[in-house]
Amino acid sequence: MNIKIQNLTKRYGEQKAVDDISFEVKTGEILGFLGPNGAGKTTTMKLITNFLEVQEGDIIINGKSVKGHADTLKRHIGYLPEHNPLYTDMAVLDYLAFCAALQQVPKNTIPNKVREMVRLCGLDREKHKRINELSKGYRQRVGLAQAMIHDPEILILDEPTTGLDPNQIVEIRELIRQLGRQKTVILSTHILPEVEATCDRILIINKGKIVADGTSATLRKQAQGKEVLRVQIEDGENETVYDALQNVYTTELIDIVDTAKNVFEIQSVADMSSKREIFKLCAEKGWVLTEMTALETKLEDIFRDLTLN
Repeated sequence: MNIKIQNLTKRYGEQKAVDDISFEVKTGEILGFLGPNGAGKTTTMKLITNFLEVQEGDIIINGKSVKGHADTLKRHIGYLPEHNPLYTDMAVLDYLAFCAALQQVPKNTIPNKVREMVRLCGLDREKHKRINELSKGYRQRVGLAQAMIHDPEILILDEPTTGLDPNQIVEIRELIRQLGRQKTVILSTHILPEVEATCDRILIINKGKIVADGTSATLRKQAQGKEVLRVQIEDGENETVYDALQNVYTTELIDIVDTAKNVFEIQSVADMSSKREIFKLCAEKGWVLTEMTALETKLEDIFRDLTLN
């Protein structure tokens, strides 16, 4: 099912949590939805799932507006909220059966659906326990299982790997990739390498507005105007070298990578190179320049550039 967001706005009093945004997600696409805390990600997801009512703008799902078909469209959506709400006194199997019944899964197929979710989400060892006896990671798996129990065409996942260990993250990432071949998936996370490994496309929102939309390769290409160098400078005190680099007119952002070895990552002003100026600085100061390597722009740097303003 395709999702089309049209001029969507959500206000809380005078504040615009979502400010006139428009984008589209197609069937078989996994969209990574990024932004700092308070940017409007969760609000947008709640509007898509009809958890919040759409008042300004519209959301079109499979050609139908949520304004007139909310109850029908909800049946096609699986939602894992950021704060995973579970009935913790229930056993895992009972809870999943209960969720399946709420989603109107045919009664005779519920046992099979529960077994399938237990297998897919790696819950077999924990399936007879009460949810309050589970670790945070396994509770997250239960939340993911309830979002998928009715085999929805759309999955909205808000921080789905919160609390998972590295092995579990890899497993859930692979599961999401498999699901994304047939479903429409919107995935919100703060783990940027996870977005690159899982998502087909990245959308970044800041202060309620979309500030970037494209593949990770496209976003990197757009940011290529800002050269990033890894530099090691010997013979100077770390603070002295750092201060001198900040005074180079072509440099915009400097990170200290290794204080003891005087290793820095330097981002140049857009459409400028710092190589010549750094070389001249070292020559003037009598410092030895032992490394100067051009680095590919990192997604973290792109995210920071777009959301710090």
